[in-house]
Amino acid sequence: MPGVLTPDRTRQDAPAAPSPTGTSLRARTSAMAKEHLRPTTLFLLVGGVVFLLDTAMYNLLVFWSPSQGWGAGLMHGSPLTAKLLTIALASCLTYLGNRLLTFADRPRPDTTRSIMMFILVNLIAAGLQLSCLAFSRYVLGLDSVLADNISGTVIGQVVSTSFRYVTYGRLVFPRR
Repeated sequence: MPGVLTPDRTRQDAPAAPSPTGTSLRARTSAMAKEHLRPTTLFLLVGGVVFLLDTAMYNLLVFWSPSQGWGAGLMHGSPLTAKLLTIALASCLTYLGNRLLTFADRPRPDTTRSIMMFILVNLIAAGLQLSCLAFSRYVLGLDSVLADNISGTVIGQVVSTSFRYVTYGRLVFPRR
Protein backbone atom coordinates (compact mmCIF):
# COMPACT_ATOMS: atom_id res chain seq x y z
CA MET A 1 0.00 0.00 0.00
CA PRO A 2 1.84 3.07 -1.25
CA GLY A 3 -0.10 5.66 0.78
CA VAL A 4 -3.48 6.87 2.03
CA LEU A 5 -5.57 9.82 0.79
CA THR A 6 -6.45 12.34 3.49
CA PRO A 7 -9.78 14.29 3.53
CA ASP A 8 -8.16 17.20 1.67
CA ARG A 9 -7.18 14.72 -1.10
CA THR A 10 -3.40 14.77 -0.39
CA ARG A 11 -1.45 11.58 -0.22
CA GLN A 12 0.01 10.54 3.18
CA ASP A 13 2.52 7.70 3.37
CA ALA A 14 1.60 4.72 5.51
CA PRO A 15 3.57 4.41 8.73
CA ALA A 16 6.67 2.29 8.37
CA ALA A 17 6.86 -1.02 10.20
CA PRO A 18 9.09 -0.83 13.27
CA SER A 19 12.58 -2.09 12.63
CA PRO A 20 14.00 -4.83 14.83
CA THR A 21 16.76 -2.52 16.00
CA GLY A 22 14.22 0.17 16.86
CA THR A 23 12.56 -1.81 19.65
CA SER A 24 11.52 0.08 22.72
CA LEU A 25 13.61 0.38 25.83
CA ARG A 26 10.98 -1.58 27.73
CA ALA A 27 11.16 -4.49 25.25
CA ARG A 28 14.97 -4.52 25.33
CA THR A 29 14.97 -4.41 29.14
CA SER A 30 12.44 -7.24 29.30
CA ALA A 31 14.48 -9.36 26.88
CA MET A 32 17.66 -8.72 28.84
CA ALA A 33 15.94 -9.62 32.12
CA LYS A 34 14.63 -12.87 30.63
CA GLU A 35 18.10 -13.72 29.35
CA HIS A 36 19.92 -12.98 32.63
CA LEU A 37 17.37 -13.71 35.36
CA ARG A 38 17.68 -17.50 35.39
CA PRO A 39 21.50 -17.71 35.26
CA THR A 40 21.89 -14.92 37.80
CA THR A 41 19.45 -16.61 40.18
CA LEU A 42 21.17 -19.98 39.81
CA PHE A 43 24.61 -18.39 40.20
CA LEU A 44 23.49 -16.73 43.44
CA LEU A 45 21.88 -19.96 44.67
CA VAL A 46 25.05 -21.99 44.06
CA GLY A 47 27.13 -19.19 45.56
CA GLY A 48 24.85 -18.92 48.59
CA VAL A 49 25.12 -22.60 49.44
CA VAL A 50 28.89 -22.58 48.98
CA PHE A 51 29.12 -19.31 50.95
CA LEU A 52 27.45 -20.98 53.94
CA LEU A 53 29.83 -23.94 53.72
CA ASP A 54 32.85 -21.65 53.38
CA THR A 55 31.77 -19.58 56.38
CA ALA A 56 31.13 -22.64 58.54
CA MET A 57 34.45 -24.27 57.63
CA TYR A 58 36.44 -21.06 58.22
CA ASN A 59 34.85 -20.45 61.62
CA LEU A 60 35.46 -24.04 62.69
CA LEU A 61 39.12 -23.91 61.65
CA VAL A 62 39.88 -20.49 63.18
CA PHE A 63 37.56 -20.16 66.16
CA TRP A 64 36.71 -23.68 67.37
CA SER A 65 39.02 -26.04 69.22
CA PRO A 66 37.98 -29.68 69.67
CA SER A 67 39.28 -29.64 73.25
CA GLN A 68 38.28 -26.13 74.37
CA GLY A 69 35.24 -25.27 72.23
CA TRP A 70 34.76 -21.76 70.85
CA GLY A 71 37.49 -19.17 71.20
CA ALA A 72 40.85 -19.70 69.58
CA GLY A 73 40.71 -22.55 67.08
CA LEU A 74 43.39 -24.74 65.60
CA MET A 75 44.25 -22.19 62.91
CA HIS A 76 43.58 -18.93 64.83
CA GLY A 77 47.15 -17.81 64.23
CA SER A 78 46.94 -18.61 60.50
CA PRO A 79 43.68 -17.09 59.27
CA LEU A 80 44.88 -16.57 55.70
CA THR A 81 45.90 -20.22 55.39
CA ALA A 82 42.55 -21.30 56.82
CA LYS A 83 40.71 -19.03 54.39
CA LEU A 84 42.78 -20.32 51.49
CA LEU A 85 41.84 -23.92 52.40
CA THR A 86 38.15 -23.08 52.61
CA ILE A 87 38.27 -21.11 49.35
CA ALA A 88 39.93 -24.07 47.59
CA LEU A 89 37.21 -26.47 48.69
CA ALA A 90 34.46 -23.94 47.99
CA SER A 91 35.90 -23.36 44.50
CA CYS A 92 35.63 -27.05 43.61
CA LEU A 93 31.99 -27.09 44.71
CA THR A 94 31.33 -23.82 42.86
CA TYR A 95 32.72 -25.22 39.61
CA LEU A 96 30.45 -28.25 39.79
CA GLY A 97 27.38 -26.21 40.73
CA ASN A 98 27.90 -23.62 38.01
CA ARG A 99 28.78 -26.18 35.33
CA LEU A 100 25.75 -28.35 36.14
CA LEU A 101 23.20 -25.61 36.96
CA THR A 102 24.04 -22.01 36.10
CA PHE A 103 25.69 -22.60 32.72
CA ALA A 104 24.18 -26.00 31.90
CA ASP A 105 22.57 -24.61 28.72
CA ARG A 106 25.95 -23.70 27.24
CA PRO A 107 27.99 -26.13 25.20
CA ARG A 108 30.48 -28.21 27.14
CA PRO A 109 33.78 -26.41 26.80
CA ASP A 110 37.12 -28.06 26.40
CA THR A 111 37.50 -29.42 29.93
CA THR A 112 41.21 -28.66 30.26
CA ARG A 113 40.81 -25.08 29.06
CA SER A 114 37.69 -24.57 31.19
CA ILE A 115 39.35 -25.87 34.34
CA MET A 116 42.52 -23.83 33.73
CA MET A 117 40.49 -20.65 33.23
CA PHE A 118 38.42 -21.52 36.31
CA ILE A 119 41.60 -21.92 38.38
CA LEU A 120 43.00 -18.63 37.09
CA VAL A 121 39.77 -16.72 37.78
CA ASN A 122 39.51 -18.25 41.26
CA LEU A 123 43.13 -17.47 42.12
CA ILE A 124 42.45 -13.82 41.32
CA ALA A 125 39.13 -13.91 43.21
CA ALA A 126 40.81 -15.61 46.19
CA GLY A 127 43.44 -12.87 46.18
CA LEU A 128 40.69 -10.24 46.32
CA GLN A 129 38.97 -12.03 49.22
CA LEU A 130 42.20 -12.69 51.13
CA SER A 131 43.27 -9.06 50.76
CA CYS A 132 40.06 -7.95 52.52
CA LEU A 133 40.78 -10.33 55.41
CA ALA A 134 44.49 -9.41 55.53
CA PHE A 135 43.68 -5.69 55.60
CA SER A 136 41.33 -6.18 58.54
CA ARG A 137 43.72 -8.48 60.45
CA TYR A 138 47.11 -6.92 59.77
CA VAL A 139 46.43 -3.26 58.98
CA LEU A 140 43.45 -2.56 61.23
CA GLY A 141 44.46 -5.10 63.89
CA LEU A 142 40.99 -6.66 64.11
CA ASP A 143 40.91 -10.40 64.86
CA SER A 144 37.51 -11.10 66.38
CA VAL A 145 34.96 -13.51 64.96
CA LEU A 146 32.82 -10.56 63.86
CA ALA A 147 35.72 -8.69 62.22
CA ASP A 148 36.94 -11.77 60.33
CA ASN A 149 33.44 -12.62 59.12
CA ILE A 150 32.69 -9.07 57.99
CA SER A 151 36.00 -8.49 56.22
CA GLY A 152 36.90 -11.92 54.88
CA THR A 153 33.50 -13.47 54.44
CA VAL A 154 31.01 -10.69 53.69
CA ILE A 155 33.05 -7.91 52.06
CA GLY A 156 35.58 -10.28 50.50
CA GLN A 157 32.82 -12.53 49.21
CA VAL A 158 30.88 -9.66 47.62
CA VAL A 159 34.00 -8.43 45.82
CA SER A 160 35.15 -11.88 44.68
CA THR A 161 31.65 -13.07 43.70
CA SER A 162 31.09 -10.00 41.53
CA PHE A 163 34.39 -10.66 39.80
CA ARG A 164 33.56 -14.36 39.36
CA TYR A 165 30.11 -13.73 37.90
CA VAL A 166 31.48 -11.50 35.17
CA THR A 167 34.44 -13.72 34.32
CA TYR A 168 32.79 -17.16 34.55
CA GLY A 169 30.27 -16.35 31.82
CA ARG A 170 32.93 -14.90 29.53
CA LEU A 171 36.02 -17.00 30.15
CA VAL A 172 35.16 -20.26 31.91
CA PHE A 173 31.78 -21.15 30.37
CA PRO A 174 31.61 -19.12 27.12
CA ARG A 175 28.60 -19.26 24.79
CA ARG A 176 30.64 -19.95 21.61
